[in-house]
Amino acid sequence: MGSLRLGGNRTHPGTWRSKDSHPGPWISLPEGGDFAQLPDDIAVSANIADIEEKRGFTSHFVFVIEVKTKGGCKYLIYRRYRQFYALQSKLEERFGPESKTSPFTCVLPTLPAKVYVGVKQEIAEMRIPALNAYMKNLLSLPICVLMDEDVRIFFYQSSYDAEQVPQGLRRLRPRTRKVKSESPQGASLDRMAAPRAEALFDFTGNSKLELNFKVGDVIFLLSRINKDWLEGTLRGTTGIFPASFVKILKDFPEEEDPTNWLRCCFYEDSVSTTKDIAVEEDLTSTPLYKDLLELVRREFQREDLALNYRDAEGDLVRLLSDEDVQLMVRQAQGLPSQKRLFPWKLHITQKDNYKVYNTVP
Repeated sequence: MGSLRLGGNRTHPGTWRSKDSHPGPWISLPEGGDFAQLPDDIAVSANIADIEEKRGFTSHFVFVIEVKTKGGCKYLIYRRYRQFYALQSKLEERFGPESKTSPFTCVLPTLPAKVYVGVKQEIAEMRIPALNAYMKNLLSLPICVLMDEDVRIFFYQSSYDAEQVPQGLRRLRPRTRKVKSESPQGASLDRMAAPRAEALFDFTGNSKLELNFKVGDVIFLLSRINKDWLEGTLRGTTGIFPASFVKILKDFPEEEDPTNWLRCCFYEDSVSTTKDIAVEEDLTSTPLYKDLLELVRREFQREDLALNYRDAEGDLVRLLSDEDVQLMVRQAQGLPSQKRLFPWKLHITQKDNYKVYNTVP
């Protein structure tokens, strides 16, 4: 294995240093042979194709990213800036110069800094070149980083990603890294870590897009097209096939769906109805009063609404400020909650209806 010794404190992206051998040589991992042994589902290029507006308690923008894998699969993923930031934080903890958990350190690419003031769409647009450069440099790092679980999950197409319909793809660019052909001797322990399935029945496709296989064949999975179809590769051929024809030996890593649910009880006259509103926010987040009111008015398509919560005695209390919302959230912290459901609940009444409140002293 070739090595490169650097003088002073200079560092080159994509090089590793063993902490145990400090101040010994820097180790540059050979890319040729190792790359051929990588699983076919490893991302090798990623480019931002567009930005799209999404709504949580407030509107935010996500980056629509086209990912290409070593096996030739191409798909779209949707990521917020905070997901880039979370990935970078984990990589710095794991591989950065101050890492206490890894025997090796690596010079990581620079992530564009957080911006706290400005128009959200303009901020997202300005970040595109820097984030493209970040992903290009990240996917050029040594094999150990590409195989890192958090890196792989970040670039996987989750079921949430697969369900999205892109509004437009304005900025597609050529791939950032040449895809190398797989070595015939590419079967290795790395490939055994890849998602894969075993054929339960013979399958003969009806078109060139479909993958032919025989019972017992092991197919390396590239992506989940939808709940009924998968894409995979077998003996150098890539295609789609019905999921019902195979048994999953190792599934895709699961990325959490960012959608949580806010339960609202709406009171009109003597009738109460319940509605769950989809919100792409963390369950621990606390919204501003004006954002919460705007969200409810938009969902119920009414302006004459008031927000309330129930206090410890079971009485309705009207929300009028950010401080009221914070009190509601704190009160619900110790209560049992369902998965993906905010622990606090909104009670929606008509703004001029004061009969719902307990005013008896």
